[in-house]
Amino acid sequence: MSALLRKPVADPDASGEIVRISRQDAGWETISLRVIRLAPGGAHTLAQPDEELALVTLAGRVGVRAGGLHWELGGRRDVFSGMPHALYLPAGAAHVELAAVGGSCEVAVCGARATREHPPALIGPEAVEVEIRGGENATRQINHILKPEFPADRLLVVEVYTPGGNWSSYPPHKHDVHNPPGEVDLDEIYYYRIARPEGYAIQRVYTRDGRRDETITVRDNDVVLIPDGYHPVVAAHGYDCYYLNVLAGSARSMAASDDPDYAWVRGAWRGQDPRLPLVR
Repeated sequence: MSALLRKPVADPDASGEIVRISRQDAGWETISLRVIRLAPGGAHTLAQPDEELALVTLAGRVGVRAGGLHWELGGRRDVFSGMPHALYLPAGAAHVELAAVGGSCEVAVCGARATREHPPALIGPEAVEVEIRGGENATRQINHILKPEFPADRLLVVEVYTPGGNWSSYPPHKHDVHNPPGEVDLDEIYYYRIARPEGYAIQRVYTRDGRRDETITVRDNDVVLIPDGYHPVVAAHGYDCYYLNVLAGSARSMAASDDPDYAWVRGAWRGQDPRLPLVR
């Protein structure tokens, strides 16, 4: 198995964590990801005081208590049936309590090591900018949840929807050198959901000097870590693909550079895939 691939927890314990990627597990000092599945009436407590957090609802509704405040967010049946709700929490919260509201729920807890505090913020679907990016069978939908302009210390979060048969993160791009404004050095997590359980996507992670060259088959709930290199994705024909991206690094920017061998394809696109947006 690729050293960059992380599989979901085979037998989640009472905590409900089906994905558990700490900074230490990833081998970097930037970002983390947990995905928590709560049964009706279930609860979970987080303790990540040195990280700012973005809680992204994947399914159902969740109640959150932190710092003496309380929020309820969510509502979509699954990631393929609606837009996200999210909650930003600054670093410093010793305990964050999650509780399922009105049924089961799934929540992605995106974290980044942070030192500056910003106010908590509830992010509704109306505040999520939708971008249709690319062209032809490299068209995809980007839901911008925590953009560089959002008042946070380091954390960046987006959702990406790729229709079956389409390419994404394409032309291949990288962000592993601090050379602003054209590129900044960002670690990145890809958390995958596939619209049907037997489906899959394929991700390649490579560097031009050949130091890294991996082709990874990803399935529902898999995670791929991107410490460096170019990292394009293709969704299997017939199987829509979702991934949640968590990023942080040398600057609060999404600047990236294309692989010069493939940058020319941008000029060849004559239209966009009419299947998009996949969710509204």
